[in-house]
Amino acid sequence: MTVSYASQTEIVRGFLARTYSWMSAGLALTAGVAYMTAQNEGFAMQVSQLYLPLVLLQFGLVMGLSFLAPRLNSVMAGMLFIVYAAVTGLTFSSLLYVYSPDAVISAFLSTAGAFGLMSAVGYFTKRDLSGMGQFFLFALLGLFVAMIVNLFMGSGLLAMLISGVGVLLFAGLTAYDTQKLKALALSGISGEDAERAAVHGALALYLDFINMFLFILRFFGIGGSDD
Repeated sequence: MTVSYASQTEIVRGFLARTYSWMSAGLALTAGVAYMTAQNEGFAMQVSQLYLPLVLLQFGLVMGLSFLAPRLNSVMAGMLFIVYAAVTGLTFSSLLYVYSPDAVISAFLSTAGAFGLMSAVGYFTKRDLSGMGQFFLFALLGLFVAMIVNLFMGSGLLAMLISGVGVLLFAGLTAYDTQKLKALALSGISGEDAERAAVHGALALYLDFINMFLFILRFFGIGGSDD
């Protein structure tokens, strides 16, 4: 049975609408938790004292969602995603003490614009981006190594270079993940599998957005941090 172009478009839009709704909800929760935490100095102090355990919890949650997604039902996957977004909000609350409000807002708006543009590229491009998956994997590993090295070197120039590469890398990943989700929708996925895939896809896009935001924030934070 041949599916018309109009039907294919409707299927893709429906799946991506659920995916982006999950991602948007996660971002809104992260921002809300970060803001409310930063407004309460006593609670913010407690969060700062638990920063390492919270980061480890973040890592555990994202690994669980990434690798156990095929075994989780959509409800459990959704709950874990929401918990992850909330915990990320707690750890991100410290950014509101390090960077000025103008820097945070400017970085967020810039990230939203870049993310939207690269999502559109991934959706509309005719070029097959699937072959770039291995490149992005090695680029992420290289970026991680460079960040570790710079922890010991403390080079401002290398930090700027890392931030620039990070922005470009996660912009590319945004297009790559969007195209992959579009292809997934066209594969005929439906029902519970589609709902679970929407949450998993939302996590991928959420991570693209968050990481791009962090790297862009470093640029806007120059000369604008609160000492």
